[in-house]
Amino acid sequence: MSVSRYASVATAVWTAPNGRQVPYLRRRLLPSPGSLATLRTHVVRPGERIDTIAASEIGDGEMSWLLGDANLALRPTELAEPGRTLLIPLPAGIPGPASGQ
Repeated sequence: MSVSRYASVATAVWTAPNGRQVPYLRRRLLPSPGSLATLRTHVVRPGERIDTIAASEIGDGEMSWLLGDANLALRPTELAEPGRTLLIPLPAGIPGPASGQ
């Protein structure tokens, strides 16, 4: 899995009035609620940061954007509020455990 949340976002080129071409990333939409399978939950403790939570729960602090996607947060600070329960997701495309197992 790529570390960047923008790895699969398409690029486009805008042409300025003077003919200069400016490449840019197309818009990235958040996944729909519930589209990422939940592995477990995590209750945020005082002093925790989203990158340290990602490092301990997912194994890579640079994957903190995945926590943002799973919890529908646009700003990382929303996720680091003590007492908040975060959904820890599996990467997109990996199904969660079957119910009843």
